[in-house]
Amino acid sequence: MTARVSIQTGDFNLADEISALRKGDTRVGAVCSFVGTVRDRNDGSAVSSMELEHYPGMTEKAIEAMIDEAHKRFDIFAARVIHRVGLLQPLDQIVLVAVTSAHRGQSFQACEFLMDYLKTQAPFWKKEQTPEGARWVDARVSDDAALAKWGIQGSNA
Repeated sequence: MTARVSIQTGDFNLADEISALRKGDTRVGAVCSFVGTVRDRNDGSAVSSMELEHYPGMTEKAIEAMIDEAHKRFDIFAARVIHRVGLLQPLDQIVLVAVTSAHRGQSFQACEFLMDYLKTQAPFWKKEQTPEGARWVDARVSDDAALAKWGIQGSNA
């Protein structure tokens, strides 16, 4: 069985990950996936690279807890989250969320739920290289509206 959460420096192959998630499960009628990539701009500045850091053990535990919560909220069979850390360049894949279920609606909802959590709550920090120099920023984005639709308290509550 494939791990549900991987925090890694290396790239991932979407087709391989989806195949492993579906393998042997004849109940699966839907697979929803999201792949995020590194952009060349953030907050109005050009970004030539970014470096992501996390707290090993803590980050995986937090994401595992949200996958457990997704299983409680949605009728899904399996979920897989990969998040890369280390030095990344524009166009590099940075995150994968993939979910299987019998029907598309549950997969779409669970995938969006997990991605909203990752973007707003998962403990990652990034250092961006810009023309003005390097800057460390909290990778979590304040998006209380995204959290509110799932009944999760935002950081400003």
